[in-house]
Amino acid sequence: MIFNACFFVFLPIMMTKSRAIVLRTVKYGDDKMIVDMLTMSGGRVSFILRISKTSKGRIKRQLFMPMTILEVDFDFRQNLKLQHIRDVRLAVPLPSLAVNPYKISIVLFLSEVLSAATVDEHHNESLFSFVVDSLNVLDKMQSGFANFHLVFLCGLTAFIGFMPNTENYRDGDFFDLREGCFVSAQPVHGDALDAHDSRLMLSLLRVDYKSMRLFRMSHVDRNRCLDVLMNYYKLHIPSFPDIKSLDVLKQIYE
Repeated sequence: MIFNACFFVFLPIMMTKSRAIVLRTVKYGDDKMIVDMLTMSGGRVSFILRISKTSKGRIKRQLFMPMTILEVDFDFRQNLKLQHIRDVRLAVPLPSLAVNPYKISIVLFLSEVLSAATVDEHHNESLFSFVVDSLNVLDKMQSGFANFHLVFLCGLTAFIGFMPNTENYRDGDFFDLREGCFVSAQPVHGDALDAHDSRLMLSLLRVDYKSMRLFRMSHVDRNRCLDVLMNYYKLHIPSFPDIKSLDVLKQIYE
């Protein structure tokens, strides 16, 4: 007698509880969606989940707005690309980010940037804390946050590996975008700022959330800095795409 042998591969399951920041959602069928999140415990994790259609359901669509900070319980299977959430709840309320049109534009932009910049990110609690702290700052501010997205982009570089070096700057230097430093001679490759823009970028790189309201820029200079930073990200993250929400953000402070 010949028996058919059946082999079962059991994937190790790890019960995980973590805070997570919603980056991107994609509809999947009529009642499911795929959610990309930046988690405190494991970096980037993608989930597939069924959305509750009744008020009694635990997983509601409104929990997954961009940059919402959640507490998630999930079964982590190492060999699966899409994980399954057991339970989810709001971890940190950020009420003004959902109603202020200026802040909404900033949040949508930041979520798109983070989604592109952290694709291969693993466990990085410092990065996670930076994003959460930044969102809390933005939520509490009532005015003076026109430069917030620029300061965030500068700060983020320290956590994803290409923070510019400002230590050796001298007046008249050029900022080499490829090397992330200031140099005395114009680089031959062309990916560098002239002396005026380099001085502007140096000033921006020295600003933090507390002092950014004092750093006054024209709308033109602010958008110029934004273009420079987007180019800088593209040079250091080869897969970094064009950011769709960029044009809206540029127009919001006109």
